[in-house]
Parts: sequence; C-alpha cells; structure tokens
Amino acid sequence: MATDRGHDARPAPSAALSEHEFRRWYWTLEELKTLARALGVATSGRKADVTERIAAALAGRRQPSTTRATTEDVIGSTLSAATAIPPKQRATQELRRWFQAEIGPSFRFDGHMRAFLADGGGTLGDAVDHWHATRGVELPTQSDSLEFNRFTKAWHRAHPSGSADEARAAWARYRALPTDQRPPVADA
Repeated sequence: MATDRGHDARPAPSAALSEHEFRRWYWTLEELKTLARALGVATSGRKADVTERIAAALAGRRQPSTTRATTEDVIGSTLSAATAIPPKQRATQELRRWFQAEIGPSFRFDGHMRAFLADGGGTLGDAVDHWHATRGVELPTQSDSLEFNRFTKAWHRAHPSGSADEARAAWARYRALPTDQRPPVADA
C-alpha cells in the first residue's frame, strides 16, 4: 500500500505479516512483545532475540532457543586470574568488582570486554590483558537493538550543529520508513 509520499504505509504488527514484510519495518520492543504474545512466542531476552523468534514464527520455522545461562550456571564465585571464562559469560557486578580490583577504578565493561567474555575460552587474566590491549581501539559494531544509538551518532556526525530535538525528529521520520526505502542517515 503506497502513501501520497511514495512510501509504503507501515502495517500494524499482526500474525498476518509475512516474515519479509515484518523485517522491513522498525518495531518498538513493546510492539514486538505484544506481537510475540499474540503468536505464542517467548518475550524474554534482547530485542534482537524477540525479533528473531517472531520472524521464525511468521515464516513457520522452528523458533530459536530461548534458553540463556544464568550467572550461577556460567562462572564460579571464586575469581582469580586463572578462572576460566565459559562461553556466553555476561558482565556481572561480581566481575566488575574483580576487574576494578585488578585494573583500577577506570575499568568499564565496553564492547571489547563484553565480546571477549561472551566468546569465552580464556581466563580472567587473559581478559585483563585484553582490556589493556584494546584501550584506544575502535569498538565493534553495535547490535541491531541499538539502532537508535547508531542513527543518532551518524546523524550528529553528518549534522554537527544539529540539536537533539532535530535528531529525534529525523529518527522518527527515518524509522517510519521501510528499511528498503530509507535514505542515508546524512540525508535523514
């Protein structure tokens, strides 16, 4: 369905959507959770996880697993440089305290450290070395669930004198379009 602006009209989130049409649009987490409930899909986890489960349900595919290890299932409570990091380890307050004791008060979980922990396979001592080695290195690409953050950073680079209100208005226009009809961020 086309509008007078030449763009497709955004459909309502519903079980009648095809996977393709569903993926063309930006959906808020609340919209995703409402649709997930209507489809009988789990609403837990990250926005990207809920999106994938909905897409699978709309396409009639088996849904990705919703199991996620808890901190207790992942890393022990006695931490040392020799402690092995299992895959999918999350950044916890216990780990933050340990890293701050080892590295100092400047320690923060950033994209490099979160990725290192999630990959697993090393030790906490390796993680300390990794933290020092990645200071000043560009962070990895943000996940799809942080689309607003990526947009506003790119928009402000393209419009250095633009205000926060202008960036939010540009975001609203941008996210209202299907993904295949969005202009480059600099033109939004």
